[in-house]
Amino acid sequence: MVPGRADGVGSFDLPNDEGTARLNVVTRDLLAFVGVAALVIVTPGQDTALTIRNTLSGGRRNGVFTAWGVASGQAAWTVAASAGIAALLVASERAFVALKLVGAAYLVYLGARSLLGAFRRRERREIASTASAGSWIAYRQGLVSNLGNPKMAVFFTSLLPQFTTSFVAMLALGLVFCTMTLSWLTAYAFAVAKAGDFLRRSRVRRVLDALTGAVLVALGLRLATERR
Repeated sequence: MVPGRADGVGSFDLPNDEGTARLNVVTRDLLAFVGVAALVIVTPGQDTALTIRNTLSGGRRNGVFTAWGVASGQAAWTVAASAGIAALLVASERAFVALKLVGAAYLVYLGARSLLGAFRRRERREIASTASAGSWIAYRQGLVSNLGNPKMAVFFTSLLPQFTTSFVAMLALGLVFCTMTLSWLTAYAFAVAKAGDFLRRSRVRRVLDALTGAVLVALGLRLATERR
């Protein structure tokens, strides 16, 4: 019984106050995480460039499937970071560098194909035909591109522990990040596809193919040469 309360009604005030305080802390941390995640996600990078490239090549469906591939890769990194596996990768210099070089080579390859498509008609038809053949190709490109980026391991292992150390909570926050990424890249795919009639004009398409190709090559080279 709480002093001064003969009926004992106030005996539950302290637990309720503790529960409210804990809820406020969780809400504050979640909002802070969402803010940081949004800032990272909206910053253009290789995922954005690849989504635009595949939307231009195969339409909205391919862009959306690319976004799903990227989000799937991030989900894999989330599980790895939550389980401590990603930390082992970050700690291993050889594994980190090997994965970095593979991911960089893949980006350069995709960018080179876009550049060739901008200057060779035959190559452009081949790229469009490949992209239209199935959304699985676009999904795979998004997945491999993200999994081949070891900076995601560094990002998740440094970001998630700042908000929680619980496996379940880290997993939940990571999935929130994946969902936000999926929504953002899907919006990109819809926006690019909506402007399809204009973007499919020969000269515009060539310029965009060249730009996205150059961006992917540049991102690949930067990934290969930069430190952690």
